[in-house]
Amino acid sequence: MRTMRLRTVHPVLWAGWAALAAGAVLCVLGWYGVSGERFAERQLPYLASCTVPGAALIVAGSVLITHGRGALAAARVEELYGLLVAAEPEGTEPGTASAAAPLAVSGELLMVPGGTLWHRADCPLVAGKAEAVPVDAKLVRGGELSPCPICEPTEADD
Repeated sequence: MRTMRLRTVHPVLWAGWAALAAGAVLCVLGWYGVSGERFAERQLPYLASCTVPGAALIVAGSVLITHGRGALAAARVEELYGLLVAAEPEGTEPGTASAAAPLAVSGELLMVPGGTLWHRADCPLVAGKAEAVPVDAKLVRGGELSPCPICEPTEADD
């Protein structure tokens, strides 16, 4: 699965690097031609035939490299998602049983100072952290803290 997706990304990266190199060569040739001419009329052909297309190839190569890396990252994220979905127990549909039940069920609510979420005490994100403190109800009511998407605490627990 992985090699099939990566093979489709590599040509884009190679094309980007080739365009970047060709553009650099054309810019150097244009500069060399312009530097040998004294008058502007004789410099324009070098600018038109080498430097401008070279600059366009450099831009195109940069865009292709950026697109290729983005596609490579997207392929890796898809692969990781596939691994996560495959790790679910057999007999359950993806995202039903495990997403419906929260990971934590404690009634005590905690937060990390400076954080943006409030959690149940047995949430994996705050369990065992010495800096976790009880939730200030003013912060929750004021909207400064959001409920943790992992342990799914409710205000009724407070």
